[in-house]
Amino acid sequence: MPEFYTPILAEDADDLWLITGASGGGKEAFVRLLAETIPDCALVSLEAAASLIEEERRQDDSDYVEGGVDIGRTVRRYLAEIFPESGAGATLDGHPQAARWGITPILDRGIKYLSTGEIRRTLLCRALLSGSRTIILSDPFEGLDTNSRHILSRFLDENRNIRVILCMTAGNIPPAVTHVLEWSGGGVSFCGTRAEYEGILAAQEAAVREQRASGRARFIAQVRELAGDVQTALWGGETGPFAGGEGQPLVDMRNVNVGWGDKRVLVSFSWAVAAGEHWLIRGPNGAGKTTLLELITGDNPQAFCNDVRLFGKKRGSGETLWDIRRNLGIVSHRLHVEYRMVGSTPVDRVIISGFHDSIGLYEAPVDTETLAARRWLEIASLARLADEPFSALSYGEQRAVLILRGAVKCPPLLILDEPCHGLDEGSRRMVLDLLETIAGAGTSTLLHVTHDPAEALSAEKRELEFLPGQNPMYCVHHKERP
Repeated sequence: MPEFYTPILAEDADDLWLITGASGGGKEAFVRLLAETIPDCALVSLEAAASLIEEERRQDDSDYVEGGVDIGRTVRRYLAEIFPESGAGATLDGHPQAARWGITPILDRGIKYLSTGEIRRTLLCRALLSGSRTIILSDPFEGLDTNSRHILSRFLDENRNIRVILCMTAGNIPPAVTHVLEWSGGGVSFCGTRAEYEGILAAQEAAVREQRASGRARFIAQVRELAGDVQTALWGGETGPFAGGEGQPLVDMRNVNVGWGDKRVLVSFSWAVAAGEHWLIRGPNGAGKTTLLELITGDNPQAFCNDVRLFGKKRGSGETLWDIRRNLGIVSHRLHVEYRMVGSTPVDRVIISGFHDSIGLYEAPVDTETLAARRWLEIASLARLADEPFSALSYGEQRAVLILRGAVKCPPLLILDEPCHGLDEGSRRMVLDLLETIAGAGTSTLLHVTHDPAEALSAEKRELEFLPGQNPMYCVHHKERP
């Protein structure tokens, strides 16, 4: 390790370093080097969460076993693996770390059934239980609900026993951070105190705001033109054979009840989405947000035993899954995990696969599809990545490309399940600007799930909030955003 970085390695309990910078700028490689260099170090990251899910998928031969459903490896078993003594899992029920991070209620749940935030909290709890003297937290707030974010912030403020190093976007620096190391272009672009760095950020943000304002109208015009070309090429100018009639709700759910075993996720839930009504969806981890989206995308079979209507037709009335998905664009953590398994696919082919709702591309694209993919990359200022393999991109760049995949066919409904999850500040800003552009162009209606209130779009005038344990278990807000 170069001598220049010795302040980060110094065991000073009063210093908390933040490693930041744009995706692909060098911070990811530096963090991996730190994890390998520092003795007794645990790394908690988005990549670790994705790898855990991939491992569960490889070990999961079937969802069913004799006598019921195979839930796979449980959280209790996963956490107990770090203890040398046998039967350690039994001691987790009363463990203070399990209680602190909200793990106790999910100890006997299968890992494959956890929400994104629950997986992140499980990984963090495991790192703390391991007794590691240093923990590197990469994008630690991503996927956490509001309460879990407060718990993590308190941990950073009060921790005096473990050396913690953060790697995350510089957009919302936790109060406990004292020093910052920024990477850009493969080298260090800043190393100093938090106060010095925040002064630089303020000047940069002012310049970016001015640039965004001047370019918004041009971007909206480009998206509208592209939407018209795509719809003409694919559907003769229509929005698709299953998109419903004029004034027909895109989504209409009436008294929906969903659950498994003794757990009730959605209770007497009624909700409708009209074309052009962009929604922000929020609530605690495990409250039902993912279940709601799965009812729309066709990934939850309980849609058939409920009154769920999509694009004017009731589920189970003869439509196919492909009929539904032809009118959807989808971006989610699950999709990201799936695409990591076919990482050799070139970026433009990843985007084109959005036309076919497939993971990877299994037939030669037509000229219209290739042109649309290239134009989306240009609008997003990512044209340089067109021929790169998906696996060669940073995590943030991969997510940005999947945003474009969801938007490429200008679908009537664009579903965004934490679209900024894991992005650095530059990529996050670019994605939010792109989503504002899509919303402003009127080509797609957005359903946007996020835990971060700073990611709410000005176009999202309606908000669906889940309130688990209350009756009713949800409420609707009408917002006026700047």
